[in-house]
Amino acid sequence: MEKLLDVRNLRTSFFTSDGEVRAVNDVSFHVGAGEVVAIVGESGCGKSVTQMSVVQLVQSPPGRILGGEVIFEGEDLLKYPRKSRKMMSIRGAKIAMIFQEPMTSLNPVLTVGSQLSEVIRTHTGARRKDAWNSGIKALESVGIPDPERRMKSYPFEMSGGMRQRVMIAIAAACNAKLIIADEPTTALDVTTQAQVMELLLSLVKERGTSLIIVTHNLGLVTRYADRIYVMYAGKIVESGTTRDLLTEPKHPYTAGLLRSVPRLDAQKDVDLVPIKGSPPNLAELDWRCAFLPRCRCALEGTCDKLKQPVLAPAGEREHFAACHLLTEVSEND
Repeated sequence: MEKLLDVRNLRTSFFTSDGEVRAVNDVSFHVGAGEVVAIVGESGCGKSVTQMSVVQLVQSPPGRILGGEVIFEGEDLLKYPRKSRKMMSIRGAKIAMIFQEPMTSLNPVLTVGSQLSEVIRTHTGARRKDAWNSGIKALESVGIPDPERRMKSYPFEMSGGMRQRVMIAIAAACNAKLIIADEPTTALDVTTQAQVMELLLSLVKERGTSLIIVTHNLGLVTRYADRIYVMYAGKIVESGTTRDLLTEPKHPYTAGLLRSVPRLDAQKDVDLVPIKGSPPNLAELDWRCAFLPRCRCALEGTCDKLKQPVLAPAGEREHFAACHLLTEVSEND
């Protein structure tokens, strides 16, 4: 599959009074044309910062992209200044980002129509009236009823699910080749979550758009993603096809995430097994495996004596894991 986006050895840190926070520590991943890829992990593991780094939206200071490559359509985006015309022409038009909370992305004092048409005019050069009509069509395409009236509505007059559809309409209005959805279903009820995910998937199928889904909910993406990258403490700890990660997880963290997801086929007397502890402070990481304090599979004298593991082949079809054990970790362990 042709690679639309190829991120290589990306490193992003935040420099604070407590020291350097390595939010993205040598992360590599790729997305093919028309492919759906999920980035999964707990809050604070570096998922969102990785995607913000891709489009150079990391706040500086205190954040800084220290190294790596972001190859998009054959060009390294990190070679361009974040406020350059080149980056501004790519950001929004070719790579669209749907943020976690629409109310922080939509201007509360401007109508939906004015914001939507402004994006269309900026990236396509359309006239004001044409941009307004294109905005109506964009709202209609994402299933918003009475789009002409909704163009005149303010964000606070819409429900959370409706606002998220507006964000998807903005992303789709310029026919972006890659959409990055950062926790697109946060604070939505289960039914609306499914509707939003199906809407995103329809864009992939109808327009050939590539999609990156950033989420902490592994159960949410198993139905939609072609491949999954699991992040922990600023690093990719496992990657592979959705089927491989679900049936043969090789990293204890991935297995732990699967154990904590409710399953319809599970017996009533089977309890969910949480991952004990919390993710580490990224400013206090040492030379050992970051997951060691929480790992139920760690071997004394092995895992606590070796340096951080690196990604290594763990199965077929591009299945990789960063674990000293590299043994099969089933959900029943």
